[in-house]
Amino acid sequence: MEVTVPMEGKVVAIKVNVGDKVEEDDEIAVMEAMKMEMPVPSPVSGVVKQIMVKVGDKVAAEAALMVIE
Repeated sequence: MEVTVPMEGKVVAIKVNVGDKVEEDDEIAVMEAMKMEMPVPSPVSGVVKQIMVKVGDKVAAEAALMVIE
C-alpha cells in the first residue's frame, strides 16, 4: 500500500527505514505544512518496502511517501 499525504508540504522527518515492521497508526514520518508539523501515521500494519522521499523534500498533496506491504 502506498502511504500518501493529504496536503502539500515539506518532509521534516522519516521515522522508519526500509525493512522496518510497523503497526497501524505508528508515526512513520513528520510533514510541515502552513508552519505546523503534522505526524504521518501508518494506514496499515506491515513492512516498509520502499521510501520515495527524503528529509527536506517538498511534496504535493496525495504524493506517495513510501510503500508498506
